[in-house]
This record gives sequence, structure tokens and C-alpha cells, in this order.
Amino acid sequence: MLILQHNYLIMEKLKSIEKIRTHFSALEQSVNGKPLIYLDNAATAQKPYCVSELVNEMNTRINGNIHRAVHELSARSTELYEGARDAVKHFVNAREREEVIFTSGTTASINLLAYSLSSISLKKGDAVLISEAEHHSNIVPWQIVCDIHGAQLRVLPIDDNGLWRVDLLDRFLDSSVKIVSLAHISNVLGIINPIKEVITKAKLVGAITIIDGAQGVVHTKIDVQDLGCDFYVFSGHKLYAPTGTGVLVGRREVLEKMPPWMGGGDMVESVSFQKTTYAQIPLKFEAGTPNFIGASALGVAVKFIESLDAEVVENHEREIKDFVFDQLTKIDGVRIYGDNSINKIPLFSFTVDKAHPSDIAMIMDKMGVALRSGMMCCEPLMKRFQTESMLRASFAVYNTLDEAQLFISSLKRAINMLR
Repeated sequence: MLILQHNYLIMEKLKSIEKIRTHFSALEQSVNGKPLIYLDNAATAQKPYCVSELVNEMNTRINGNIHRAVHELSARSTELYEGARDAVKHFVNAREREEVIFTSGTTASINLLAYSLSSISLKKGDAVLISEAEHHSNIVPWQIVCDIHGAQLRVLPIDDNGLWRVDLLDRFLDSSVKIVSLAHISNVLGIINPIKEVITKAKLVGAITIIDGAQGVVHTKIDVQDLGCDFYVFSGHKLYAPTGTGVLVGRREVLEKMPPWMGGGDMVESVSFQKTTYAQIPLKFEAGTPNFIGASALGVAVKFIESLDAEVVENHEREIKDFVFDQLTKIDGVRIYGDNSINKIPLFSFTVDKAHPSDIAMIMDKMGVALRSGMMCCEPLMKRFQTESMLRASFAVYNTLDEAQLFISSLKRAINMLR
């Protein structure tokens, strides 16, 4: 039984995938008359009961704006919101709670950093380094601010297996690079990138390091102090939390130098028509009424994840990854993108000869299998592999080996129907 006590979830350790599945009501439904097999988790994950229940409780009962009043509802909402900050601090091993800033997602976090950091870090002749496998959210903001400041955007190439060309890193990373912003795990390739190695090299040239952890925080244990990055950002909705929630974890020394990105309530210390002074971090970067219900539920989602048996989850993901990769390689005409080394999560992007990804995805949907199709918000990466679209099957902790087998058999049927 789940008990919400103040801002903490108390629950038994979940040691089986079957037990984990019982916490997700969405998995019990049928789609097009077939039991749902949900394999679009890299886009957004389903929510456990504890998350939905807290959202409902706060919407219907504990609904008072945070930080702004002395009445009971405001106090309880504030306690839950700030309790979520403590939960995230522990989850990623941040140095202090004030280094945890709530945003609306990874995209908002990167845009905040791009605009605020560039104002103090970039000038004409400087450079920002990203990789060839980045999501649009980690490309476009840097293009915009590089144009504003006359800086250069450099792109670290990947090889045919989707691996970073770290052997070329010294060509791209020099003292003119002021910001390095890279994905922990590609949302297309599923490869766990060697971020610690790059962070170490970036430090040697004095660059600020930003890690897009939208996929990384879901499938790996994050310790920001061990990584040594300046910023680690991620979204709640991929982490079993509500949409419109996200986190920016940063080093105090850098955050205090950065100007606010937005102005408004809660981010100020004092306001006059002559001058405004700003609140201390993290409030300096949390202007206006935040999504305090969503952020509070993100704290609950984090507690839910911490209730999962880490060894069970790790072994299960490895089993799914190895099985699906092996089976996909046996289907004629299937091309998988992303090396199946040990450093890969159970996420598979692929194309099928003589069959459009969207056609396969629509047929699979009729069979109850939810896949992603399209350019995955990674158009430059699509061009790198000379394709305009891919299919993606991304597995979460609640997906079973039986579902993986049904995915493979359904895919074979869909391909045969199109040939």
C-alpha cells in the first residue's frame, strides 16, 4: 500500500516486473481491440498510481499557490513542492537542494541555459560544441545564441554505428569552446555516450558542460557530483511524472553568475521602478507560478523509482535489449541504427526496406503496439544515415519479455502485409 506522508512515499520494495506493472493502470487497456503494448516510452512514459493520485489530491484539495501565503493550503503545497526538490537532490546526488531548479522540461532547461549562459560566456570568435546525434532541443537554442553573439557552433561527428568520434575530439575542443552541450543517451540510437570522458576534457579547456539527461536519467543511475558536469537537465514525463515538468541541476558557482531568464513573481528580492534585485537560487530561475502540482508529483515519481529493485531492473533491461536486437537482426530488410554494445538501453530505431515507417506504425497500432515513427526531432541525424524517417521501439521498466516477443511477431506480420 502506498502512503503519502508529508512529501515522502513509503512503499515496499518492488522486486518483480509483474508487481511493477500493477502500478500502471494505462497498461490494462486495449487499443483497437488488442491489449496495449506501449513502446513509445522514450517520448513519454505512463504514470504510476501514486503520481496520478497526488495530482488529483492537489487539484481537488491541496490547491494553494506556493511561497505566497500563510494559509494552510499554501503551506501544504509549498511543503510538497520543496519536498520534491529534496527528493530530486537525493536522486541525482546534487551537492545542495538550491542547485535543483524546476522547469517545464529538458527543452526549457536547455533554452534557459543557452540564453542565460551565453550572455556571460559567449562573444564573437567563441564556440559551442554539440554532437551529430543531438535532439533538436539541443541544437536550435545554440544556433540562435551563436547567431546573436557571433559564436561558432561545432559538431562532433559520429561513426556509422552511431558512436561519438572521440578520436577527433581534440580537433573540435580547444580554448575557444566555452560551452559543451551533449546528450547522455541519444533518443534515436539508445547509446550511452562516454560523457564523463568528454566532461573531463572540457574542463581542461575551461568549457562549461551541459548534459541532456532526458533519456539518461531514466536508464542509468545519475550522480552529478561523480560526473563532474556543470549542468544536468531532464524531463519529468519520461520519468513517470506529469508532463510539463523538468529539472535543471547546476553548480551554485555558475548559477549565481547567470542572469535570470524570465522576470516576474517569486524570482525577485525587491522591486522598484528604479531597480530590481533578484532572489537567491533556485527561485531566481523559477519566475511566476510554477507547475507546483506537477513538480510535487515529480518528487513522488522519483520516490517510486527508488522503490524499484535496481538489480532486477538492470537485468530485465539487458534481457529485453539483447532479445529484441537479436530478433530484429534476423528479419530480412531491417536496418538497426545504434551499436548494440553493452552501452545501450532497450531502445531500437530501425528502417525496413520497401516499407515506409509510418505505414508500419499504423499497421502495428491496429495490432495494439504503440511505436514512434518519423524523424524523432533529430533531422540532422536522419540525414547522417541518409533516411528521412525511422521506426522506434523504446521499452520501459514495465514492458515484459512477452510484449517484446509480441512486438517482433507483429512487426513480421506488418512487413509481410506491405510486401
